[in-house]
Order: sequence, then structure tokens, then C-alpha cells
Amino acid sequence: MSYQHLDFKGNPVALPVGKVVCIGQNYQDHIAEMNSKTAPDALFFLKPATALRHFSAPLSIPQDRGAVHNETEIAVLIGEPLTAVTPAQVLAAVWGYSLALDLTLRDVQAELKKLGRPWDIAKGFDGACPVAGFVPSAQIVDAQTLTFSLDVNGERRQTGDARLMIRGIAQMISEMSYWFSLQPGDIVLTGTPAGVGPLLVGDQLALSLDNYFSVQSQVSQSPALAVRSGV
Repeated sequence: MSYQHLDFKGNPVALPVGKVVCIGQNYQDHIAEMNSKTAPDALFFLKPATALRHFSAPLSIPQDRGAVHNETEIAVLIGEPLTAVTPAQVLAAVWGYSLALDLTLRDVQAELKKLGRPWDIAKGFDGACPVAGFVPSAQIVDAQTLTFSLDVNGERRQTGDARLMIRGIAQMISEMSYWFSLQPGDIVLTGTPAGVGPLLVGDQLALSLDNYFSVQSQVSQSPALAVRSGV
């Protein structure tokens, strides 16, 4: 399925589709619910461009890989190149802001963690990053005050407030840029608050970003993945 960046009104954004750079453990309440610990260094990881999907389309999730958890996050669309920049240089390079789900194969991730292995496949599978349309940055007074929510079947599952991030948006993107050059069309996911949980086929989802938009979707079933061993 092809993906193109859209604004929150459904218009195409003239940027290429790039990688997704994510931060983990950026809200204290999520760290607590996962029985984890706050670390001094940021936890960064990547999702490939093939993980991107439009949130408004049915969300196809694997049915043969254990639980698939929602992680609702503010998404930042990069509009200008960023390499080893200071926090003060970040915001002028942002095209806009939206919401995305960092879909996670939780059972797969837990097993890989137990084995001490990387957990890329638990975060980067096809369709693992459904994203809504982006609000241009010029229309947002202060992205660090944005609030957001996810409803599942009409019940509130996650509520987020960007002011509660451990690392603010400009700070995290600055730190990311020292490890990964960010290019126009890349997306940054900024961490999830508490409230992660399994998604099931048929679930009705609604994402809301402050007073900017509310968008709906439905979880659908993807075909079983054929896995070859010993390759």
C-alpha cells in the first residue's frame, strides 16, 4: 500500500516519504506501567518507511504474532535537513505536527528483550506506523502544550499532554540529529503516555489532537505472515 504525507485536511504534502525515528520511555507514567526504569540516555529506535500507513484507512494488524498494542504519540514531520543541531535550531525545520500509533508486537518484543536481541521486527513491521494528517507548524502556537487522546470503541484509552514529556520535542530531535541525520519527509515519534493495550479486529479507534482534528479508523485483519527459518 502506497503512502504519501497528507495535511490534516487531506491535501498532499510535497515532501518525500522517509524513515520514522522514535523515542521510547518519554513519559513517566508509561515507564511505570511497563515496570521499567528511567535511564539517563534517550532510547531511540527506527521504523522503516514501509511501516507508514494512513490512519484513516482500516488498520491491518497481524493475527499470528501475539498481542498488538497501541502506543499513541505526537508525530513531527521534518521539513528541512537536520544534522547535529541545537534545540534552538529544531522548530524552524518542522513542517507540521500530527498523531501516530507506534504499533508494537508486545509478545514478540518481550521475547526478544528476554533473549537480549534487538526488537526491530516488533516495531517496524509493515503497517506498524499509522499516521494522521499533519497540521502545519505555523498553525500551532506551541507544540509543547499539545494534548491528545485515543478512544477505543468509544472509551478513552490514552490521554497525553506534551508538557509531561521527559524530553521536550526540540530537545529530543536535537539529540536524535547527532545520531541520525533527519531529512525532509522523515517523521519523529515523540513517545507514548500510559494506556497501552491490545487492539482487536473490529475495534473502532478515534484519535484527537487538541482542537485541531479528530479522526476515526477501524482495526482489520492482515494475512498471516509466512516465516522461513534457517535462511
